[in-house]
Amino acid sequence: MAATSTQSSGKLAAAEAPAKGGARGAPAPGSRLAEAFEAVERFPVLIESRERVITAATAGTPRIGEVVEAVEADVALTISVLRFANRSGLIAGGVGGIPAAVEVLKPSGVLAIAGTAPSFDFFESNGGWELKPERFRVHALATQRAASQIGRAIGWAERDELAVAALLHDVGRLVISRLHPGYKVYFDAISRTPEQRLRDEREQLGIDHALVGGVLARRWNLPQRIALAIERHHADDSEGLAALVATADMVAHYSQGEAISPDRLHASSERCGLGPDALRDLLYELPLPNQSESARISEPCPLSARELDVLRRLSEGMVYKQIAGEMQLSVSTIRTHLHNVYGKIGAVDRAQAVLTARDRGWI
Repeated sequence: MAATSTQSSGKLAAAEAPAKGGARGAPAPGSRLAEAFEAVERFPVLIESRERVITAATAGTPRIGEVVEAVEADVALTISVLRFANRSGLIAGGVGGIPAAVEVLKPSGVLAIAGTAPSFDFFESNGGWELKPERFRVHALATQRAASQIGRAIGWAERDELAVAALLHDVGRLVISRLHPGYKVYFDAISRTPEQRLRDEREQLGIDHALVGGVLARRWNLPQRIALAIERHHADDSEGLAALVATADMVAHYSQGEAISPDRLHASSERCGLGPDALRDLLYELPLPNQSESARISEPCPLSARELDVLRRLSEGMVYKQIAGEMQLSVSTIRTHLHNVYGKIGAVDRAQAVLTARDRGWI
């Protein structure tokens, strides 16, 4: 059974104390935990992610889809964008997906976040993090990609929340690495499975990264289902989003040449509805270039149903008169609809409007 938020906080308070033999005059446990949480909230952004946000957000017409993609591919940006989007508390249940968060903050808000965040470049350790940001990012993205493919295979509807839960599933590791510098269990992934390393955390530290990650997600006001998925992705009886993230996590470890338990992988994949044949396909395909994966629609469509109908027919090569006849409207009405389309998406002509709509997955 999942630990409650109160139980999680109590375990954290007990586990954050310095190890035996620690120096006198060390900071009080509460202050150490607060510092660790705040350090995670200042986790560095990859410079390439920042540059992509800047390019997309400062274009003549901000390219919202590209902003979303850059944020979803960066742990630090995902944390910050969701934290700021959830500060107002205006969205019932919390904002759990990056497209919705960008809609709340606008590209200018995301640009401000990216422009002021600490940063690191490829191969840099940055900021005293013993758990290197790039190493953490690589596994997070591998898990996110595996989760995306599983979600498509089983028809999972909440793909935006899935992307967030998969990317942040190990975020509690960052807290533990700050509370217990020198703790090396994370660097033995070749010979020890994730569950073995989780048991080591519990036995040696009195806490585990999954539980800490759930506390962080609640601290940031993420939806409860995301917090539970992070908290329970190593549970033997995980279900729903947690089981999906658990399966993706093990598949990612496998694809990176790290130890996993085949029995646990099969059990977890069954709980999330992924059959044996589909699991084999995933294990085979994941290391290969991602050529056939259809893009997830990551940007809300601003067009009305009627405007989309007109644009769709235009993309099929119809002229105004043909569209008007098929839709039983006047030619002037068709022109008005297209004029509105151009204004809403920043297109200058029909060709650009069609290309933009296709690129963003609207038609």
